[in-house]
Amino acid sequence: MSARDGLWRFAAAVAMAAMVLGAGLPAVAVQPDEVLSDTQLEERARDISAGLRCVVCRNESIDQSNAEIARDLRLLVRERLVAGDSDDDVMRYIVERYGEYVLMRPTMTGSNILLWLAPLMLIVAGGGLSLAYIRRRAASAAPTEAALSPEEEARLAAILKE
Repeated sequence: MSARDGLWRFAAAVAMAAMVLGAGLPAVAVQPDEVLSDTQLEERARDISAGLRCVVCRNESIDQSNAEIARDLRLLVRERLVAGDSDDDVMRYIVERYGEYVLMRPTMTGSNILLWLAPLMLIVAGGGLSLAYIRRRAASAAPTEAALSPEEEARLAAILKE
């Protein structure tokens, strides 16, 4: 193995380590031109945007997404905060505009309650069906006593006398 081969292997190992270590870091897509100069407002904006889902990426917050709509939402959040809205006002405004789907943790009210309770209802229904199946199967497998015919009774009596 030449020095050149060793150098390539070392470079490949460093690149692989950088990729593995970088994969564990959270993705942050906030652009420098989006960051507010007021650190307190920026912190509030980050807290709010961490709770908002990117409508394109679905499982990423708008803080993590590089989608154009996520950037628009981040800018909208910051715009509303600069205008003087409270955190709740900003969230309410975004939900009114885009629907509850944008919330990373949807509320447990209205039609959403069915979605929150569906897993529990499925578990209870599955348990009930399983129990009914087991009981029905046990009842059908239970031995039944059949009455002996007169010939069988005579034969049994003869065997027992012996």
